[in-house]
Amino acid sequence: MRGAVLHGKGDVRVEARDRPTLVEPTDAIIRVSAACVCGSDLWPYRGADSYDEPVGMGHEYVGVVEEVGDAVTGIAPGHCVVGSFFASDNTCEICRTGYQASCVHRQPVAGAQAEYLRVPLADGTLVATPGPPGADLLPSLLTASDVLGTGWFGAVAAQVGPGKTVAVVGDGAVGLLGVLAAQQLGAERIIAMSRHESRQEVAREFGATEIVVERGEDGVAKVKELTDGLGAHSVIEAVGTQESMMQAIRSARPGGHVGYVGVSHEVSLPGQELFFSHVHLHGGPAPVRQFLPELIDLIWRRQIDPGKVFDLVLPLEDAAEGYRAMDERRAIKALLWP
Repeated sequence: MRGAVLHGKGDVRVEARDRPTLVEPTDAIIRVSAACVCGSDLWPYRGADSYDEPVGMGHEYVGVVEEVGDAVTGIAPGHCVVGSFFASDNTCEICRTGYQASCVHRQPVAGAQAEYLRVPLADGTLVATPGPPGADLLPSLLTASDVLGTGWFGAVAAQVGPGKTVAVVGDGAVGLLGVLAAQQLGAERIIAMSRHESRQEVAREFGATEIVVERGEDGVAKVKELTDGLGAHSVIEAVGTQESMMQAIRSARPGGHVGYVGVSHEVSLPGQELFFSHVHLHGGPAPVRQFLPELIDLIWRRQIDPGKVFDLVLPLEDAAEGYRAMDERRAIKALLWP
């Protein structure tokens, strides 16, 4: 089969790879219908994360089941499925509390930018769609595998709800879908923090009521100005840098909540400032599996259209261009058709 492989900093190639096979009786093999490049893929692409070279790339997927192991009972060949970037059994004590991304049997799902993918713990990881989806639904279903579920978790972790003012730090796909999640969860005001007109337009389409172009301390000051000096009730942090985390914390009012879902890189928190802020922090790798049934239903009934975050569509063979475009901020998110 063909698949995207990272060979080194800035070096993504689509090349022949071994087609995956069943390893455990709980595995499934899916034929990938659509994959994409994630903002978190850019960290190793830029050389910020270490990895064993070469490495198969991609962890977001929607596809059709080709084969299942003997222990798989909940899905079958022919089912269209969406799954999380972490495989989980969905039965352990941690999973039952809604934190499948920390399942005691957690396994990463990797190599999805390819024609075929092995998914471990298939019964607990994969959720079937109500039927075969039309091609127009595949981009939105694909977002449910990560960026939509991650933005949704950011909103839930930030305690977004009716009557709340929400600030979203980050205008990548996760941040924009955090805006959509906040709108769906009933937020009264949604402040999207973005300096890019094309992304501001998507944010408004998803429900943003105000745009703040400033960042850092200037951005914090603007949020405070818009909220009578208090700050937002809820803040979604969707970047993962020191600046974005402090911007999120300082944009929240005392007693407010920050949902942080940007993959953290060299972030340290000043203990005394945090102590006196009275700000709640909650986040981490999104338990996408918790939200998949609800998100698939919303997409299937066409209540939401999160696939609009894909502003670059390429064949799998051109995956390297998808990485370049996102790295250079020429694209919000690149969809890959195998």
